Amino acid sequence: MDEKNPAAHLDLRGVVCPINFVKTKLKLEEMDTGQVLEVIIDAGEPIANVPRSIKEEGHKIIKVDKVEGHFRLLIEKVG
Repeated sequence: MDEKNPAAHLDLRGVVCPINFVKTKLKLEEMDTGQVLEVIIDAGEPIANVPRSIKEEGHKIIKVDKVEGHFRLLIEKVG
């Protein structure tokens, strides 16, 4: 797991729910277990729903940072 150098990045600013979760899930499916995905998402529904849905899928939310009106999620792929 490399929090400082994520294996992949997704910028989902402006993407509506539930498409941002679907894109995040699809990206995680392409990755290897233990790799970290960085996702930039909007406030509101995206930050309220995506982390919860990702946890329900069994992945680990490492960190959530607020950055210039958006949020940066670091997600570790599990299994």
